[in-house]
Amino acid sequence: MASRLRRERRFRPRPVPMHILIVVLIGLGAGLLVGLMGIGGGMVVVPALVYLLGMDQHVAQGTSLFMLLPPLGLGALWEYWKKREVDFGAGVICAGGFFLGGYFGGLVAVGLSSRALQAIFGFFLMSAALLLWRQARRPPKPGIPHA
Repeated sequence: MASRLRRERRFRPRPVPMHILIVVLIGLGAGLLVGLMGIGGGMVVVPALVYLLGMDQHVAQGTSLFMLLPPLGLGALWEYWKKREVDFGAGVICAGGFFLGGYFGGLVAVGLSSRALQAIFGFFLMSAALLLWRQARRPPKPGIPHA
């Protein structure tokens, strides 16, 4: 019973326009960065979902797995799904943006020098690390397990 109540209190956003816009932008941004730098989408999506939408780390990882389902397969997603750690709507929306963003990111990347691409990649890695470190130092939000 307590386990079920904890799961119900996790991030379960209502579909409001701003939330949908942020999820679309996360998908587009992840796709652009994948096409631009060849990095894994989860490296982009998970920090963005945690930092921008305040998702629990487990839900963010489950949602990222859902979005990346075609290349990754069902194995890990099934485990997150059974524990209700996937935001289905955000995964679908991000996947569409990921596809489009990947295409356009690839178009930009081929026009950049290797040095410029390395600088962008390094800046992104440091920024993602800093944002996650900052988030981890904040006090946990009341009522959110695993925070």
